[in-house]
Amino acid sequence: MIRLATHQDIDAVENSYLRLLAHEAATQSYTNWKPGIYPVRRDAETALAKGTLYVLEESGQVCASMILNQHQAEAYAEMPWQYPAEPQQVLVIHTLTMAPEMSGKGYGTQMVLFAKEEARRRGCKVIRLDTYEGNLPAQRLYGKLGFRVAGRKLVSHHGLFDSELFYLECDVNT
Repeated sequence: MIRLATHQDIDAVENSYLRLLAHEAATQSYTNWKPGIYPVRRDAETALAKGTLYVLEESGQVCASMILNQHQAEAYAEMPWQYPAEPQQVLVIHTLTMAPEMSGKGYGTQMVLFAKEEARRRGCKVIRLDTYEGNLPAQRLYGKLGFRVAGRKLVSHHGLFDSELFYLECDVNT
């Protein structure tokens, strides 16, 4: 079941961030996220307070999380989007995350399909997101679910580190 997160979910969400980052530090990093910088507990708490943090729960366990809102970073304005939409017609997926042991179970697909349904429910025309150029699993997932790459850009994350990001979009009716 996918639902809005509650205060009781914050520890589990933070734990999934920490487990993913530790796994990437020990193996291969796909996300380019940085321990202690992003994502951190405060990101989940802020999204919870805004009512934008969602979790996928199965058998009482939080298996995945994401933030859904309409915030498009500055670089979004520079992309040659194929699906034009007013800001209020765009839903943005941020920080779709699951711990490594949860990958490969279809949770990412479920979360994205939920985001599409939520976008339609809100009257949005399009979903947009960005992902690190090296995040091949995410790129495969989004491609499989009808997203296309609109562009790419080197961006600075709060002046702490730079990343080459792909910007993707999907018409919610496809």
